[in-house]
Amino acid sequence: MSSRAEQKLKTRQAIIDAALELSKEKGFPALSLREVTRGAGIAPATFYRHFVDMDDLGLALVDQVALILRQLMRQARHRVKEKGSVVATSIDTFMEFVENYPNLIRLLNTDQASGPKQFRESIRRETRYFAQELIDDFSSRRQMLSLPLSNIPEVAEMMVLLVFNQGITALEMNSEERQALVKKLNIELRMVLVGSNALYMEEKKNKDKE
Repeated sequence: MSSRAEQKLKTRQAIIDAALELSKEKGFPALSLREVTRGAGIAPATFYRHFVDMDDLGLALVDQVALILRQLMRQARHRVKEKGSVVATSIDTFMEFVENYPNLIRLLNTDQASGPKQFRESIRRETRYFAQELIDDFSSRRQMLSLPLSNIPEVAEMMVLLVFNQGITALEMNSEERQALVKKLNIELRMVLVGSNALYMEEKKNKDKE
């Protein structure tokens, strides 16, 4: 890679990093282009060599969040095969993400009632992606043999929302408080699974009677 290309990548990443850092205080949708370029140490005109507008930057930020979290989730799925616990492994992975990428989790928890439509839809798309990952896991033959579930799409959505909504809370916690949160999340998610399994068994019983 040429030095010019390397510098271009560095400048682009500096813009992204500045936007993430500034969004901690008031959220990405409230940021102005001038604030971001000032934070990145570049002229406003330079911004347009990398992004069409602030909406384009917002989509790039969500893509960066998605790339990192998807990589972590893929690693988690390998650990699930070894340890067998979808709940515990998923929570541990997400908390690892919260601890190592606090600005990204803040972005992911941006108020979805504000900001550009494409930006909000991009965040919703990523949360649906993680729900689909759980749907695939819970629909597997192995899972259905060990703990068959009813209404799997709804179960996956509830679990993703629970974990994502707690992510921003965890940022303000110390180590002991986070441990307590992880314990609480484990209980809540297992309650969802137990309830879904009970509903499955009830539906199966009623079906067998017919």
